[in-house]
Amino acid sequence: MFAHHRRNLRLLFAIADAILTVLAFELAYWTRTQLTLERVFYLHTRTHVLLLCFCVLVWVFTGSLQRVYEYLDSARGWKILENTFRQSVAGIIAVILFQYLLRLDPPLSRSFLAVLFVYNLVLLSVFRWASPGIIGAFHREFGSPYHIVIVGGGPKVNRLKNHLIEGSPFRIQIAAIVPEQECATRLPELLEEQVVDEIIFDVDSSKLSGLEEVFLLCDEEGVRTRVAVDFFPHVNSEVSLDRVGDAPLLTFSAAPMDDLRLYLKRAFDFVIALVALIVLAPLFLFIALLIKLTSPGPVIYKQSRCGLNGRRFMFYKFRSMVEDAERRKPELAHLSERQVAFKLSRDPRVTPVGRWLRKFSLDELPQLYNVLRGDMSIVGPRPPLPEEVDRYERWQRRRLRMRPGLTCLWAVCGRDHIDFNSWMRMDISYIENWSLKLDWSIILKTIPHVLAGKGAH
Repeated sequence: MFAHHRRNLRLLFAIADAILTVLAFELAYWTRTQLTLERVFYLHTRTHVLLLCFCVLVWVFTGSLQRVYEYLDSARGWKILENTFRQSVAGIIAVILFQYLLRLDPPLSRSFLAVLFVYNLVLLSVFRWASPGIIGAFHREFGSPYHIVIVGGGPKVNRLKNHLIEGSPFRIQIAAIVPEQECATRLPELLEEQVVDEIIFDVDSSKLSGLEEVFLLCDEEGVRTRVAVDFFPHVNSEVSLDRVGDAPLLTFSAAPMDDLRLYLKRAFDFVIALVALIVLAPLFLFIALLIKLTSPGPVIYKQSRCGLNGRRFMFYKFRSMVEDAERRKPELAHLSERQVAFKLSRDPRVTPVGRWLRKFSLDELPQLYNVLRGDMSIVGPRPPLPEEVDRYERWQRRRLRMRPGLTCLWAVCGRDHIDFNSWMRMDISYIENWSLKLDWSIILKTIPHVLAGKGAH
């Protein structure tokens, strides 16, 4: 589906969520007031309006955050129910927390919250399950068809035609298919005689420069034009058009470029790191004293690591090894369990306190300062040593295209028990499938993993 169609649908689904949330809230309120329970439930007008507005905002926000509006026109069955359930759970939790901020006394009725959850879940699920049919029926009955002219020839034009018709719930009508050698003469006639909403050029990239006059014609007519980008058929990067000044740039991106969600990720990192550093300050002091009293050397171990796109930064940990650990590393290199990244399960350089710190990942806590500074993130590929990066194969360097983190997929999927290439593939899989929802999933899996003492050895 075209990007502007999808934007319109996302807006439509967000508005539908807002309307259905209002309906669910009012139905839940009416239902609870009709129930003859021991406690009488009533909301003052101001509180009623404030809670209603908050519910609308939080349901739409969580829906956007979880990206449930992205593919509602094509999603089916259990996926719709799963997404709606997650959204409703997050919404109810937010309402419960919000009432404590409002200091409601007494707090909201549990039966009201339960009914609100059920009504919201049912109303949103039914609408979303029916939405593809609703959209299709609306456009069949009321929407005018979208007229498209395709310039090109051969089997790939037929494939494009099928994708256009099958990939959109809107009424797509192929007005004409014009061979590229005839477009200079036929397009002016088509534009004069027929309704043309868009022209798509599906031609060989080497012939695009020869069609400049045709593009100028379309520009003068004000008709929207698109170019099917298949210059490099085996490249899987996302493609977008940017503009710097007057210079248009075709952009191929193999890493996340969603600025809004990346900003949210950075804001989340900053807040969590700041709060954690304040709350855990007594634990930091206790660990520092423990290290200082049990082995000579500095409390904090500093090391140069590679961050986003290879940027060097100073990486901090609680020292878990003897003071001369780096000097002794060459002596143990032949025992490493990995070819690229040095790994030794029973490293003789680790101190008794250090082994305990590693078991519960407490040695990693100073990296919260790295997160606060922006060198690292809470979730992301672990930052490698520069000498490790020098030995990377080309495909492995792709893991540098996202800010490194405290935890990632490999940390909750075997950690020290997976081989190096599997580790690299997990990091790349994280980058290719990144979302805020995935970050939360990894964080929630990491917490019990760390508490159970499944840290590094």
